Amino acid sequence: MIEHAYIHIPFCIRKCNYCAFISGVEISNKDDYIKSLIFEIKSKYKGDKLKTLYIGGGTPSLLEPSDINKILNCFNYDENSEITLEVNPETVNKSKFIELYKIGINRISLGIQTFNNDILKQIGRKHSRENILSSYNILRSTGFDNISIDLIYGLPNQTLNNFISDINQAIELKPQHISTYGLKIEEGSYFYDNLPENLPDEDMQAQMYIKLSEILKNNGYKHYEISNFAHKGYESRHNLSYWLNKNYYGFGLNASGYEGNMRYKNTSNLNEYLKNPLLTEENNILTNTETLENEIFLALRLSQGVNIKNIEQKYGIIFKDKYKKIIDKYTKLNLMKADENSISLTEQGFLLSNEIMSDFME
Repeated sequence: MIEHAYIHIPFCIRKCNYCAFISGVEISNKDDYIKSLIFEIKSKYKGDKLKTLYIGGGTPSLLEPSDINKILNCFNYDENSEITLEVNPETVNKSKFIELYKIGINRISLGIQTFNNDILKQIGRKHSRENILSSYNILRSTGFDNISIDLIYGLPNQTLNNFISDINQAIELKPQHISTYGLKIEEGSYFYDNLPENLPDEDMQAQMYIKLSEILKNNGYKHYEISNFAHKGYESRHNLSYWLNKNYYGFGLNASGYEGNMRYKNTSNLNEYLKNPLLTEENNILTNTETLENEIFLALRLSQGVNIKNIEQKYGIIFKDKYKKIIDKYTKLNLMKADENSISLTEQGFLLSNEIMSDFME
């Protein structure tokens, strides 16, 4: 049974300077793309009721409500399904989002990144601080009561005080959820070939992260995952399905999915996808060891950490015997907490999570 699905919409008005995702596709390809997408869904979807559906991109909010409704109508849903749409502020208008609310979108992920107009221009965003505020008010007025906003730290010319200002302005909006990401310049982005000046170094990014966690927790947000904070009951149920190692569908250009013990990724070539939306460029069958390691890796991203009993029952191991040296090493350094039922990373451990997680990989 697969109860979660991700859909990739690759259209953008303009690709942001830090973005390495498959995006920036011209909207003129929309009708052909949706036709291929629906063909893929009908070919792969097994009919189980979805608990979560996440429409990401790209800029999915460039689509018309009628386009999104065609996609939504391909699925069956649980009565409490979480249906998320990624939104850029410049695409928000009241009539459009009234319709999106009516057809069943019940969670918004709003890509703010920063409230600083100068930095927004430098990173290639189309919106301004004024757009952010007006779009947020429109979303609230049209009935959306589950809104997540994205912030990025470590941006060009961003100081610690700039970022603290971003955090405080975000809190004033009172979103239910805040996702935060340290800037990583990856191959395929404009910044990769045109490195900006005045990038905060790793130490400054760490200071920003520590201050972020401190301020948000003092304002009622639970730090439930390395990059994510939420008021109680508003954790992203879709993203939790990833971190809890659940199976999920991936539909659309370059989308990834996980079924049984197989991870797959669709083709990243638009022309190939339009001709054959069932074409994949990766199909990896995971061994039992790889599945175990993935489960540990993903669970350590969560504040609740690894459920030892579940792992032992699922994989037939004595967890604390198998990983004793690693657990002892990081608990002594105060980077990990361990009790009878679980292990989890401390706030300091989150800062070094990649190094710690890699130690669990054979």
